[in-house]
Amino acid sequence: MSGNDYVKFMTQEIVKYMDTPQEERKKRKSGRKHEPDDVSDQWLGLIPFAFRLLIKRKK
Repeated sequence: MSGNDYVKFMTQEIVKYMDTPQEERKKRKSGRKHEPDDVSDQWLGLIPFAFRLLIKRKK
């Protein structure tokens, strides 16, 4: 990705963000806070995630 493409992408994302109403942004942000985190992924990182993927692949 060239620098020009990156600037274009970032500009589009900023404009999209600014066009959304403030109330909707607050709702989306509060929704992310209430999503349950997988404790094993949060504390142990990639190892439990990779192990879980291997188990699912074998099934």
